[in-house]
Amino acid sequence: MTMTPLDIRQGQFRIRFRGFDVREVDAFLERVAEAMEALIRENQTLRTDMERLQGKIREFKDQEKTFQKAMVNAQEMLNTMKQNAEKETDLIISEAQMKAEKILSSADNRLYRLHNDISELKRQRMQLEVDLRTILEAHTKLLDMSREAMESDEKADEKLRFLKNS
Repeated sequence: MTMTPLDIRQGQFRIRFRGFDVREVDAFLERVAEAMEALIRENQTLRTDMERLQGKIREFKDQEKTFQKAMVNAQEMLNTMKQNAEKETDLIISEAQMKAEKILSSADNRLYRLHNDISELKRQRMQLEVDLRTILEAHTKLLDMSREAMESDEKADEKLRFLKNS
């Protein structure tokens, strides 16, 4: 059973012979009642503060959970972004390697064609030299034959002149 300050103030005692001084008892009970009222008020204030603080604790716990979720989401997002960046880097490197291989292949093909063209030009030059030599030799022979024919015609003409003059 809970006792209130009012119960203390209204408390009645039987008076007996050689009992306590009623005024002192009443004064003491009044002080006890006031102390109890102060304690009750303090208790209520503390309960109110405790409830308010418990509410704040719940709010802080909710905020903590929200922050933890946000941190987890941020970490997951960061991991995802990192993975995407690594994939993109790998893709860029692969594309660069493919382009480099194409460029090298193209350069090799062009070098091969240039070597073939140079070889063909050398072959054509040699063929042209052979053809020119053949033509020059043929013309030289013709010139030699023409000179011989002219000399023989001149000898024949001289013989004819000599015979005509004689």
